[in-house]
Amino acid sequence: MLSNESILLVEDDQEIARIVCDHLRKEGYHITWASTGKEGWEDFKLNTYQLVLVDLMLPEMDGLTLCKKIRLESEIPLLIISARHEDETKIKGLDFGADDYLTKPFSLEELSARLSSHLRRYRRYLRKDDQNVISKYAHGLQIDFLKKVTYVNGEPILLTTKEWELLLILAKNPFQTFSKSELYEHIWQQEDMEGNNTITVHIKSLRTKLHDVSRSAKYIQTVWGIGYRFIGEEII
Repeated sequence: MLSNESILLVEDDQEIARIVCDHLRKEGYHITWASTGKEGWEDFKLNTYQLVLVDLMLPEMDGLTLCKKIRLESEIPLLIISARHEDETKIKGLDFGADDYLTKPFSLEELSARLSSHLRRYRRYLRKDDQNVISKYAHGLQIDFLKKVTYVNGEPILLTTKEWELLLILAKNPFQTFSKSELYEHIWQQEDMEGNNTITVHIKSLRTKLHDVSRSAKYIQTVWGIGYRFIGEEII
């Protein structure tokens, strides 16, 4: 059965990548191949995929880091393919957001079966998620994740691109604490430098627009000495 779904393969072994790409294209998938973790991350940011296959041992950015970065932005199925078979490595991969772990060497038939299973679940998730793209929180905050619009007490709030990306990563991962460095490196795609107060300035601006006073935070809470987390009380 042919599929129109797009898959991102991040694999530095050219021969393995060729075999996997050829096989999945024959099954009707659209395949993009990236040979480094950094290239895979850039491809993910630029295009829309329904599933990502990630090797662990990658140049420029390792597979675990790539999984973590993707999971912060998306619920897309993530499958690790790796020659490392230790339980500790598998557990770490799943903890970093992967949905499955396939040990090399693997059969192409098993790969196809696992892809099909995860894609079926993702389709069901998308149908369910489409019905609930607007999240409402106590004290008047609403976030429309599809249209990328934020409201406070029914009034649309104009956010800059970076303010929206900060709100998105925090709101999509409620009660998870992010350091300033993590937020900066994820959003600005640059290594954080000592003394950099960019995140502090943007969080302050975002709080002002959300009418969120830091001493009695309703949405963005400061975790002293670490960073920030989203504590908005979602209304079901």
